[in-house]
Amino acid sequence: MNLSPQTRALKGVLALGISMGLTFAVSGCATGPGSNPRDPFEKVNRATYKVNDTIDTVIATPIAKGYNFIVPQFVRTMVNNFFSNIGDATVMANDILQGRGTDAAEDLMRMAMNSVFGIGGLFDFATEAGLPRHDQDFGLTLGHYGVPMGPYIVIPLFGPSDVRDGIGLAAALEVDPIGYTRPAVRNAFFIANFVSTRAKYLGATDLLSAAALDKYSFTRDAYLGHRQYLLDGGTSSEPLPDYGVDPATGASAPAATPVLAPVPGAAPGVVSPAVPAVGASAAAAKSQ
Repeated sequence: MNLSPQTRALKGVLALGISMGLTFAVSGCATGPGSNPRDPFEKVNRATYKVNDTIDTVIATPIAKGYNFIVPQFVRTMVNNFFSNIGDATVMANDILQGRGTDAAEDLMRMAMNSVFGIGGLFDFATEAGLPRHDQDFGLTLGHYGVPMGPYIVIPLFGPSDVRDGIGLAAALEVDPIGYTRPAVRNAFFIANFVSTRAKYLGATDLLSAAALDKYSFTRDAYLGHRQYLLDGGTSSEPLPDYGVDPATGASAPAATPVLAPVPGAAPGVVSPAVPAVGASAAAAKSQ
């Protein structure tokens, strides 16, 4: 079956971002004093981040705010549950690929329980029954087998990533069953997932925007740190560095572990500060 034009376009944007990262990885782009060696492409990444942030501010955020205002909370929860249930299929596949048999069995039981008793995943009975939701994706599977993350890249529309996670995202888009459905169904899912994901993290984005921090550096370091945390099985505990001045006290903001949430537009399953990024619908269906 052929991929939809929307999916092919998203894969094209993704391929561009990955190729940029690979180019700088191979060329050994020099970094200046005080720069992050994992971000050799910082100048271009910052420009891309700014474009993503502008699109988010002008388009995505107003739509998400309208969605939260109009749609009742219980309906929004059911929409989130529905896409989370779809995402459990990808999580299970990656648990199997990593040899995590117990986790894969729990993923399967979650999908079965929520699909049958939760009316297609609208209600999350599995969590209430004590079945945990795991956080896995193709990028983590590659890391599990020793593939290095490569340089940090900000992909247009998709947001923060690295070369390894970008490849994982391309694989996730390739196997996404929604991409192979009829155009009317596919487009409805695309829009619903985008709006639902963006609306879910409006509060966290507002907190980040209100802080007198370098949002780009905060996002990058939180992204890289938490991806390593997931790859290590939840055992890493590196704090974030000092990013600037606390607007409330005028003092330098202390290093801290950020409040983390899935990024709209990040790679599947990626967790990081809920910062502005567009393109959530293609990626977040696997990360919900």
